[in-house]
Amino acid sequence: MDRFDPRAWLLGWPRGYKRLLQVAVDIVLTWLALWLAFWVRLGSDKLVDPFGVYAWLFLVCPLIAIPIYIRLGMYRAVLRYLGNDALLTIFRAVTLSSLVLALVVYWYRDVPAVVPRSLVFNFWWLSLLMTGSLRLLMRHYFMGDWFNVRQAMHFAPPKDDGLPKAAIYGAGTAGNQLVAALRMGRTIRPVAFIDDDASLNNRTIAGLKVYRPKYLARMIEETGAQQVLLAMPSVTRARRREILQLLEGFPLHIRTVPGLMDLASGRVRVDDIREVDIADLLGRDPVPPRQDLFERCIRGKVVLVTGAGGSIGAELCRQLLGSGPQTLLLFDHSEFNLYSIHAELEERVARESLPLRLVPLLGSVRDARQVFELMRNWSVDTVYHAAAYKHVPMVEHNVAEGVLNNVLGTLNTVQAAIMSGVGHFVLVSTDKAVRPTNVMGSTKRLAEMLLQALSREPAPLLFGDTDGVHRVNQTHFGMVRFGNVLGSSGSVIPRFREQIRRGGPVTVTHPHITRYFMTITEAAQLVIQAGAMGRGGDVFVLDMGQPVKIHELAERMIHLSGFSVRSERNPHGDIAIEFTGLRPGEKLYEELLIGGDASATEHPMILRAKEEYLAWEPLKTLLHALLDSVERGDMARVRQLLREAVHGYVPEGDIVDWSHQRRVWNLEERV
Repeated sequence: MDRFDPRAWLLGWPRGYKRLLQVAVDIVLTWLALWLAFWVRLGSDKLVDPFGVYAWLFLVCPLIAIPIYIRLGMYRAVLRYLGNDALLTIFRAVTLSSLVLALVVYWYRDVPAVVPRSLVFNFWWLSLLMTGSLRLLMRHYFMGDWFNVRQAMHFAPPKDDGLPKAAIYGAGTAGNQLVAALRMGRTIRPVAFIDDDASLNNRTIAGLKVYRPKYLARMIEETGAQQVLLAMPSVTRARRREILQLLEGFPLHIRTVPGLMDLASGRVRVDDIREVDIADLLGRDPVPPRQDLFERCIRGKVVLVTGAGGSIGAELCRQLLGSGPQTLLLFDHSEFNLYSIHAELEERVARESLPLRLVPLLGSVRDARQVFELMRNWSVDTVYHAAAYKHVPMVEHNVAEGVLNNVLGTLNTVQAAIMSGVGHFVLVSTDKAVRPTNVMGSTKRLAEMLLQALSREPAPLLFGDTDGVHRVNQTHFGMVRFGNVLGSSGSVIPRFREQIRRGGPVTVTHPHITRYFMTITEAAQLVIQAGAMGRGGDVFVLDMGQPVKIHELAERMIHLSGFSVRSERNPHGDIAIEFTGLRPGEKLYEELLIGGDASATEHPMILRAKEEYLAWEPLKTLLHALLDSVERGDMARVRQLLREAVHGYVPEGDIVDWSHQRRVWNLEERV
């Protein structure tokens, strides 16, 4: 049998019934306040009979007060969300009703009995006290922190309600709002505040004691806190990193409330608690985008994003949406990914009443005719080419698909841009294109070389053009190279989180492996700005900050989840880290520059690299040989051609294409 919950029962009443109950209670409180006003003035030996000579006063008093309460909106406020404005309304209503009562009592001379002059003043403060106090108590009751109120008033000893205990880091507005939300939701019990402000040390806010960060150990001992919730939406990432480093040494699960922009946009609420953003561990604050660069190739133009359903492509679309394109074309071969990003953007367009056309286009960059028809029919002005296979081990064993998608797909898109007169073409590249040890990196470097070669050709004879027609090239090509993106598909971060959730072990390929990291939002913004600076064949490199050791990143994620790392030094730890060995084609260290020669641009986070390239005519010859080898399934020849074309390509191990390998096995079985 379910336990009866009076709070839920009362909340389930119709709104009209709740208001009638409040009116009835206020009538009783008015009578009680009037009777106590007499008692305070006359004493207990002269108790007033409400049904005696002062009966008229007990009848008139609620007839004055209740209409004023109704008129000033006291019954429009929801008790469990009672705020300062409601308390001010109570003060005004009680004060006005007391003044009207004074007029009635002292201006009307023919009263049956003399009314003491101090009666109205006593009635005023007693009504204010009882009416306001009852509503505040009801607010605490309906918000779910009734036991906290009782404990604060020493009416009951502290009671363990079984909820996880959390300390709130930040005693400001966001922290107080979070405490109120947690008390109402009753899923987490707030037990303390942590704040850097020395003046707040040992003070009490919202019934919770405030601790300085240096007293964290004492806070844990006194409160039994198991979690820390960061309620500092406006603090910089550098400061967040300092706080996380401080908290890392304690057995606490660290979570956070959303950022200031998310709160301001209305996408999330203060009580939408989530895991710590890994970007906070990097500690680098993003540089605000320059609006002139951001809109140069977008505002009022027709923009095409290939691979629009992928991680980078989808974020590019989100960023482009707010920069005023006339038409945004979403092109992807994955039906589900295309549907997902189109539905998301369509909802935003409707919500913000954005004046643009949003067009989802299903297809593949490997279909040259479709890509050309698309660009010509829609008169595309700007192309962001994000369509590519980027998963290193996957492409390493699917070589033919990697070449066809990353090289042929880029070739088709670039040539379609030239033939249809596209103004700007931006290739999204990767740091794995620098001295690659894998097929994915070498194919992306070859894609870069395509843009470099064609950008030097004012009227090229395009690959596969049997008519011998030289095309006028008016397209400004640029490519943007950057490292790993937090939150992208294939990112190591979601895998670590899932492994920690399951209790481990957390798997890292090598104890010394390092990677560059950048948030997906910052990467997309910089890609758009770098593309606007392209003069022709520019290789732009994003400032990725300092490389991060993946082993140390895994350790910090374990600590911030409230666990300890199991190791030889700590055999009784919670979660172990296991090293699985480098995957096929994987490097220990990633680089961003081939030659090390880079110059500054007008954006502080974007560098322009000067790198060698292959001229268009010899590159076409190599492309013919490469695609012919893929068609014949000659993977050894594919590797040889990639090594000849891509400077620094040093493959590791034998090249194996699983599709081709299966065909070889079938032939051997038949023989």
